[in-house]
Amino acid sequence: MTEPLRTRLQAAEDGEDAGSNPSRNATFGDVVATRFDRRDLLRGLLGVGAIAAVVTPRALAAGPAAAAQGQATPFPFTEIEAGSDAHHHVAEGHDADILIRWGDPVLPGAPAFDPLNQSAAAQARQFGYNNDFVGYFPMPGAADPAAHGLLVVNHEYTNEELMFPGLGRQDIKTVAFKGMNRDLVDIEMAAHGGSVIEVKRNDGKWAVVPGSRYARRITVETPMALSGPAAGSDRLKTTDDPSGRAVKGMINNCAGGTTPWGTWLTCEENINYYFSGTLAEGSAEATNHKRLGLPGNAYAWGRFHERFDLSKEPNEPNRFGWVVEIAPFDPASVPTKRTAMGRFKHEGAAGIVSKSGRYVVYQGDDERFDYVYKFVTDAAVDLADRAANRDILDSGTLHVARFDADGRGAWMPLVFGQGPLTPENGFTAQADVLIEARRASDLLGATKMDRPEDVEANPKTGKVYVMLTNNGKRKAGDVNAANPRPDNRFGHIVELTPDDGDHAASGFAWEILVKCGDPSIAAVGATFSSATTKDGWFGMPDNCSVDGQGRLWVATDGNSPSKTGRNDGIWAMETEGQGRGTGKHFFRVPNGAEMCGPYFTPGDTTFFVAVQHPGEADEEDPKAMPATFEAPSTRWPDFIDGMPPRPAIVAITRRGGGRVGS
Repeated sequence: MTEPLRTRLQAAEDGEDAGSNPSRNATFGDVVATRFDRRDLLRGLLGVGAIAAVVTPRALAAGPAAAAQGQATPFPFTEIEAGSDAHHHVAEGHDADILIRWGDPVLPGAPAFDPLNQSAAAQARQFGYNNDFVGYFPMPGAADPAAHGLLVVNHEYTNEELMFPGLGRQDIKTVAFKGMNRDLVDIEMAAHGGSVIEVKRNDGKWAVVPGSRYARRITVETPMALSGPAAGSDRLKTTDDPSGRAVKGMINNCAGGTTPWGTWLTCEENINYYFSGTLAEGSAEATNHKRLGLPGNAYAWGRFHERFDLSKEPNEPNRFGWVVEIAPFDPASVPTKRTAMGRFKHEGAAGIVSKSGRYVVYQGDDERFDYVYKFVTDAAVDLADRAANRDILDSGTLHVARFDADGRGAWMPLVFGQGPLTPENGFTAQADVLIEARRASDLLGATKMDRPEDVEANPKTGKVYVMLTNNGKRKAGDVNAANPRPDNRFGHIVELTPDDGDHAASGFAWEILVKCGDPSIAAVGATFSSATTKDGWFGMPDNCSVDGQGRLWVATDGNSPSKTGRNDGIWAMETEGQGRGTGKHFFRVPNGAEMCGPYFTPGDTTFFVAVQHPGEADEEDPKAMPATFEAPSTRWPDFIDGMPPRPAIVAITRRGGGRVGS
């Protein structure tokens, strides 16, 4: 019997489908059901009554009202058609140019990409695999800050079946990594991490500046520091690092953020995938590791590197799962894991300055039934002196969100000695609270969410948008106000309004901006504005970006041509006025790919996006053949026989100049 066709990420997630959260905390669905009578909600879940009950009436009425008034849309571009094929597509009047691909040179002396003769040494100097978050920093003193700067890019994970010839999937049970060896594992490790590249726009087209003194590759072997309250904890000490203050590399870096003082925040997410082995019986880390889904057994690294074998180094996983701060304009600087911001499966670290001047970083924990967080610094940001903020993220308070049924919510501090975070519950210091942020949040009664991914604040309106990707394991009895649908396969977006417009405040109001999926199918219960076309709805919101005009753009992950008739991409989403809840399709990725990393340059003249794992098979199609190096679902972006599909960064510009999306 053959194993079902699943992508690497989905196969790994299958083991987490019930979530690793054992707490009895209210789910977001419970909150909805309390806010609106549970019996009526379940009885009418497939109808308009239930939709209206859990979504702002503004979204339901937006379409007809906007049409009647002839209101201008903030997104006047011509929408593209939803669909699927081997190519990428962008709205009319725009260009979408490949900027850099997996294997392209980053560091001086990097060899040209040769897929048949790869090596770890070459990959460590070349652009890594599966680019996710993208950030842009204008070059100081540039004549045009929107046309010359540094691009920072996360490299989240690797697909060995698409990277290496003659190999196929290695993480399935019937194969059990039998084709992997030390050389291939070392290439995978070098393809993780991140890249810093200098980019410049000339005659309307972007290009990488070769030989830049800022160019940098960060991998699983790059020396890093651990700082903040958990640094030096016995639980971070290993054979290689008895101090608990130094670690090699970062892994599974998904989304991230940029700071006002010019640093890059990159987030470690599914770190459990890389560990194998068995903990010794009675290990002090057993509960901690189980709560984070360890070991994940999705890679063969532990066979060749003892630090990824739990039986050899049980503390090594505690050194991953953090937010890493990197100074892109200082290529000699040591990346720093900021432990004050907590350890979990980070999806994003987008920040905003609060009324008091303190820096607030919003974070999602990307797993079914896990939580939404924010971190608030103790000190105010010094915008006049960037260097003064060097260690500002080492001191502050991590909070976790509780969503109440009355449309209110609270940010609960995770502070040792407060409430249940005491020695009686296994916490002996703030380091324990941060290392086990998930368990601490369980005890505080945080609300269990439908896979919180990116969380972004809109500096124009003060609103905060939480992308909830999906949760097919939520049962009808588990629904709540903030997670209102059982079997939530398409996800939704929640909008937060901080009290008094202050992002450091302990309270907020919330409502659902939109429930995703096809509005024409009543059973889905989607709530897009009726002005949304057949191409404008989307499912599985993942990353997002707020442009300089305050407009929200949503990137998706999980659309399946066999199930939804469309590939992933970018959708514009109206959040204000009569058009609230209207989606509009802007960019579409090629077959097998996920849409990641949306980021605008100043003035919104360029929109950088990341196309991840092109060429994968449609895992929802039972007739689809497994994708391999020899037989991918597309050979994007090169379309050359023998050249595998290559994750890449795309630069989107408006033809003739001007704001993207206008």
